[in-house]
Amino acid sequence: QVQLVESGGGLVQPGGSLRLSCAASGFTFSSYHMRWYRQAPGKERELVALASSSGYIYYAPAVKGRFTISRDNAKNTVYLQMNSLKAEDTAVYSCNARQGSQLEYWGQGTQVTVSS
Repeated sequence: QVQLVESGGGLVQPGGSLRLSCAASGFTFSSYHMRWYRQAPGKERELVALASSSGYIYYAPAVKGRFTISRDNAKNTVYLQMNSLKAEDTAVYSCNARQGSQLEYWGQGTQVTVSS
């Protein structure tokens, strides 16, 4: 049974930090590219960061220099460290797993709210 479970979201003040985790099971995690997406109300879902199966790392320009994606294949977990958070980072953050033409998997998402 494939499962992706996000955790670590919550309410944080502008300038604060959060660390999101996504625990995966039911598939060969190390062979999949892992991505973090986010979606704010009324907005399109956007790619935040990518950690490929071969070590390639990508960040969206809006988060580059503030966010860090990492993965621990031994724990089947991908992380998103978020620093210097801004109000515009408020969104539901979801992790995604895909590999070539294989089926794509999504977690349920975790809410991140940046507000005073």
